[in-house]
Amino acid sequence: MIKARVTVTLKNGVLDPQGKAIEGALDALGFTGVDQVRQGKVFDLELAGTDKAEAERQIAAMCEKLLANTVIEDFSFEIL
Repeated sequence: MIKARVTVTLKNGVLDPQGKAIEGALDALGFTGVDQVRQGKVFDLELAGTDKAEAERQIAAMCEKLLANTVIEDFSFEIL
C-alpha cells in the first residue's frame, strides 16, 4: 500500500475570493499582520501496490484528469 498527499492550489495571478474572505475574517478576529491568504485543496490517497514510480505516474494522471483544473490550478504531491 502506498500513501500519498496531493496539494492543489490556484496558480499565481488567479484571483482567490475565498482566500480574501478568510484574510478579512482573520483580521476581524484580531489576527493582524496576515498579508495574504491563498486557499487550496488537499487529497490523501492510498494506492494498492508497492511500485513508487507507477504510483507517481498514476497520481500525476489523476491530478491532470480530475483532481486539479490545470488551467487555473497547480498541483504537487508527495509519497508518504
